[in-house]
Amino acid sequence: MTTPDTAADTRLGLRGDRGPILGALMLATALVALDATILATASTTIARELGAFEQVPWLFSAYTLAQAVTVPVYGRLADVLGRKRVMLVGIALFLLGSVLCAVAWSMPALIWSRVLQGLGAGAILPLSMTIASDIYTLAERARTQGYMASVWAVSSVLGPTLGGVFSQFVSWRWIFWVNVPIGAVALLTLWRTFREKERDGAREPVDYLGAVLLTGGSTLLVLGLLEGGHAWGWASPQSIGIFGASVVLLAAFAVAARRTAHPIFDLRLLRRRVVGASTAASLMVGVITLGLSTYVPIYAQGVLGVGPLVAGFALASLTLGWPIAATLSGRVYLTIGFRWTSTIGSLVVLAGTLLTLLLGTGSAVWQISASVFVIGLGMGLVAVPTLLAAQHSVGWGERGAVTATNMFARSIGQAVGVAALGAVVNALTVVGADGTPEGAGLADAMHLVFWCVVGCAALMVGTVLLLPRDDPRRAAPAA
Repeated sequence: MTTPDTAADTRLGLRGDRGPILGALMLATALVALDATILATASTTIARELGAFEQVPWLFSAYTLAQAVTVPVYGRLADVLGRKRVMLVGIALFLLGSVLCAVAWSMPALIWSRVLQGLGAGAILPLSMTIASDIYTLAERARTQGYMASVWAVSSVLGPTLGGVFSQFVSWRWIFWVNVPIGAVALLTLWRTFREKERDGAREPVDYLGAVLLTGGSTLLVLGLLEGGHAWGWASPQSIGIFGASVVLLAAFAVAARRTAHPIFDLRLLRRRVVGASTAASLMVGVITLGLSTYVPIYAQGVLGVGPLVAGFALASLTLGWPIAATLSGRVYLTIGFRWTSTIGSLVVLAGTLLTLLLGTGSAVWQISASVFVIGLGMGLVAVPTLLAAQHSVGWGERGAVTATNMFARSIGQAVGVAALGAVVNALTVVGADGTPEGAGLADAMHLVFWCVVGCAALMVGTVLLLPRDDPRRAAPAA
């Protein structure tokens, strides 16, 4: 029987092309990974030059929003139209957005250019993982996913450094100009080396109505979660209206999807045990990672009194442990299967989150680093195997949608995590002039945040246990 692994090889052409393709995918991922960290250190400088300091949060929210809501649409389009053309469009959009950001003359112009960057990033992330899954066998995928994860690890250190250097010694505009050569090399390499055969038979129609309903409903949902409690109160008319409209649009999408033979996002995929469980696990990954990324630096600076640089290094331990475990996970899941690998990883995550409960006002920074390093190790054994399990369970024609579903769930988890944990912290603290929580209740608030993260880690253990027992060496369904 032809498996998705071998079918993918026949769709590509020469296997010798895989090295340059992987390099291009890593460069494309670097665009998004650097962008996630490089802007933070320059936001004050940008606001000083362009004005409108109160609009600075939208530099991040607009990008995150555009990226998150387009992921499922791009995933389905890649299954219908092919990976190459959708990926090239995504990189081109990101580069166009970067150029417009670099020449932005006002804060609104910069924000809208960030939206364009986000639209490109929404294609780059899921398609990078999907193409890597297409061109590498199951035994090779953990190593390649480890390479992709290492891009994030390097970017987490390099991004803030470059942002500070550019904004202080050159110009903040170089934060965006640096994307152009990186993206151009990735785009040209994929265009020249990635050879994808046309699909046999008639092409499935694109569900434009579903795309509009899903994008609109998701946009309002993520917008409400990101801005609720900050730009407006949770019980305000704005929140009620936004969430109400989101529910209406998403309900309309669900009805339309049931009546469409080839919906833009097939909800029936979630009924498959492996896809549903991996998606739920990805949701928890999003909550935990962004929760820690947001509040570990605040804890280090506000409670322990260390500087931003030391706080950043403490958090970097999370992205250090992740790629190490992700690279090694292949040997583990090929021996004991996806389910048990993910279970071990989720238990490691739970152990790491329990270590955070031991942190107090007199803790040392190395204790924070040790805790998040353990969590990172566990994440590498959860995030990669659950995604690969879902990808391995389907053929080529559904792999893009399944990958996008996983990534979309992580984005929703991040938005939910920020909203929920932010509400917890805001209830016990006050917001300082720099926009971060402070006050006598900060230590108690951080401890409560860590308890919430422990709860999410426990839920993660439960979700990965829902994965079916598996033998990854067994042939998967035909493509």
